[in-house]
Amino acid sequence: MIGVTLIEGAFRRSRVVIVGAISAVVVLAWAYLFLGAGMSMHDMADMPMERQPTVWTPAYFAVVLIMWVVMMAAMMLPSAAPMILLYNKIARNREPEGDYARRVGLFGLGYILVWSAFSVMAVVLQFGLDQANLLSPMMNTTSIWLAGAVLVVAGIYQWTPLKQACLRQCRSPLEVLIAEWRDGEKGALLMGLRHGAYCLGCCWVLMLLLFVGGVMNMVWIVAISVFIAIEKLAPAGHWIGKAAGVAMAMWGFVTIGWSMSFLPA
Repeated sequence: MIGVTLIEGAFRRSRVVIVGAISAVVVLAWAYLFLGAGMSMHDMADMPMERQPTVWTPAYFAVVLIMWVVMMAAMMLPSAAPMILLYNKIARNREPEGDYARRVGLFGLGYILVWSAFSVMAVVLQFGLDQANLLSPMMNTTSIWLAGAVLVVAGIYQWTPLKQACLRQCRSPLEVLIAEWRDGEKGALLMGLRHGAYCLGCCWVLMLLLFVGGVMNMVWIVAISVFIAIEKLAPAGHWIGKAAGVAMAMWGFVTIGWSMSFLPA
């Protein structure tokens, strides 16, 4: 009985530590974004609406990449927290011996690495749009056609089998962990990568909506983050996601139709 009590106490302490660590990372990430966005908006106050393409030096590319990685951590870690906590619990039951903190850390690292890879692709896309002079100072596309197309694609994707398969994996962490368990530290990293891949498959198109509402628009960033959390964690999240898909597609078609009304006869 004493041994069981000690184990339960250790598990509760580890849970508190993990929640605290995730909370600290998320708070710092959001603080970085809010401060950075506030500074950028202040600097852009006197800028003309028509901006020239930015000179992309290696240092500038690195700064933008860091911003994207931090933004992905801020947006995705809250909805990944239940999976990380569940991994910690199962790891303690299946592998009594081992450095649990290191394994949980490797699991989280694998998850972040996947979204860091996405961040690289997002920066490349931002570079392309910027060089084509299709970005405003708030980093949303100035092309109404492109904005409408992204909305339509995002809405349709919400109903695709790939989206639904990835969403099921994110919404059923216990089933995923049991079916795909890997022992040891290498296994922890691989499982983190795998879970990150499922989340990427679920949410990558939603992240492209940042170029519709503005990469520097904090209200838009928060709105997308809340939607992702609801879709993954709410009991009816998958239906909410599908309903939102219909709304996004309709919004996109209306946007495209509106832009066509400005075409010369």
